[in-house]
Order: sequence, then C-alpha cells, then structure tokens
Amino acid sequence: MLLSIRSSARLALLSFVALLGLAGCAARKPVLFVYTWSDYIDPALVAAFEKQYACTVKIDTFDTNEAMYAKLRAGGGGYDVIFPSTFFLKMLVDSKMIQPLNHNLLPNVANNFDRRFRDKIYDGSLTYTVPYTIFYTGLAFRKDKAPGLTPSWNLYLDPRFKGRATLIGDMRMTIGAALKTLGYSLNSTNVVELEQARDLAIKWKANIARFENEAYKTGLASSEFLLCMAYSGDIVQVQEEAPDVTFVYPKEGYPCSCDEMAIPTTARHVELAHRFIDFVYAPEWAAKNICYTGFCSPVAPAYAKIPPKYRNNPAIFPSDEDLNRAEVMRYLGEASALYTRIWDEIKASE
Repeated sequence: MLLSIRSSARLALLSFVALLGLAGCAARKPVLFVYTWSDYIDPALVAAFEKQYACTVKIDTFDTNEAMYAKLRAGGGGYDVIFPSTFFLKMLVDSKMIQPLNHNLLPNVANNFDRRFRDKIYDGSLTYTVPYTIFYTGLAFRKDKAPGLTPSWNLYLDPRFKGRATLIGDMRMTIGAALKTLGYSLNSTNVVELEQARDLAIKWKANIARFENEAYKTGLASSEFLLCMAYSGDIVQVQEEAPDVTFVYPKEGYPCSCDEMAIPTTARHVELAHRFIDFVYAPEWAAKNICYTGFCSPVAPAYAKIPPKYRNNPAIFPSDEDLNRAEVMRYLGEASALYTRIWDEIKASE
C-alpha cells in the first residue's frame, strides 16, 4: 500500500513537471532574425510587430552588401529577413540563397506598393523581393563652414577639404561617382573607363581623411568632417541635431538604388517573415519609418501621412531635375571581378 502511494505520488510529480515543461514551451516566443543596415528600422515599428504577432525580433547589422553576402554564403546567421541592395539581388537569386515570396501573405504590399518605382528595382513583379527604401548617394557638407559650393564630385580635389572629407568605402559607390564625373555610366564595364575612374578616385583619396560608411554621420554633426559622400537618408537623420548639414545631388549625376526585403532559403520562420515584410507596408508604419530612417519607402498611401518637414526635404523626395540625373545601379555579372581589381588598386594606392 505504501509502495502504491509512493508510486502514485511520483507519477503525479512527474506529470506536474511535464505540464510545467509544456507550459514553458507554450510561453516561448518565436524569434525572427533580421539582417539589415544600421539605424534602418523604427524601433516602435519593431515593438508593435512583436506585440501583434507575439514574437521577438532580433536585429543584426552589416555595413556593405559584400559583408552580408559573405556571411550568408558561409552559412552564418540563420536569418529570416535580409535587406540587400537591388544590384546584389541577381547574385542571391542565382545562388539560390533567397526564396520566392508567397504574395497571399502580402496584402499590404499588393495594395500599397508605389508602382512608379518598378524600374528602380531588381524584379518589377516582386517575385523574390519587396522594395524597402529608395536611396540616393550624393554629397553632404557643412554649409556654415563652406557656403556656396557647386554640387560636384570634384569637390574632393578642393584643398579646403583636405583631411576633413570622407568617401564611402563601397566600390560601387566610389567608383560609380568617379565614372559619372568622367561622363560615363556608373554601370560601365569598359576597362579603359574604369581605369580612368580608378585614377580619379586615387586623386580624391589623397584629399580625404578616410573611407567611412557610418561614422561620417557623427563626424558631420561635430564638424570633424566638412564634406562627405553620403546616403541621403543618413543626412536626414543628421539634420535632426545638426541643421547646418545639407545634402546635394552632384551635377555630374549620382547613384540611385533600392534596398529590398528578401527571405533566405534557410529561414526558419517563413510565414512570420512574410508578416514582417507586410507589416512594413502598412501606411501608418511606413510613414513613421520614413521619418525615422530618412529614406523614402515606396508605400504610396504613406506619403500623405508624412509631416511637411520630411515631405519637403529634397534628401527624401528629390526634385524632378535632380532625379533626372540619377542612374540606377545594376548587377555587373562577371564584371564584378574587374570592379574588385580596380577597387583593390584604389585602396592600395599611397
């Protein structure tokens, strides 16, 4: 009898422990892993998504497409949503590193995507990706320290900026700017044109403090730097604390591209990843996200919800004249190796 009572008690205890374990599993939230650029998603949007879908969002960041690609290629991260640039997407598709989207899970995208931007993205049918932001690469400078400048890439030859300027450490951006300055396409695969661009970029390099992808923002705000190659949205953020920083579109032309949202083939939470992409396209959140990031998201109903100080900022919405000088960056294919050689020669120059 005593043995029977002990056995019953042990069984009850085991059952109780099992129930606690099941309760713990039930309480465990799914984790959505996102890989994107820094300062690129409004934390309030992330918090609202976590609340609505009872999940946790973990965000890792990269500073170049090459770094993102190398990490994915090596099998690292286990990410569910990534934010590559348009000109990098064909490589991801060809390598079978991202999967086709299920548009049944993307009603906001279907209803709200601004179709005027179809020619700025990798795939106008949105088979693999959804555009996140349209961005422009131009010049930012301190108008209080150097007023009345002509917007030109050749400001990098101006001795006033020696040691107080930066270029973006991205081969497509810096080589592209040099190509545009010489009157060529920033998607050129002509060896002679690229070598001329290399020589010009080396002259620019002699005048800069360093190549810089992120810290130029704080450098401009503090006046450490007076002239920077910059992403348009970054400068909108800087202007919040340093209104004397301005953004201009160089007269020779400039790069235009788009960062897009994609789901890796190795994603663990595919449906939740779709929900996240679609959440970004809700007009009220898209409007808040544009104000937070400083970049224009192609979510048409969001534009009317943006305060005038952002709606009228040319760094977010360039004039038709400025936009006509933009050139969309395209996939280079095998010519990427040529760009890599040119870029290595620029970085190795003294």
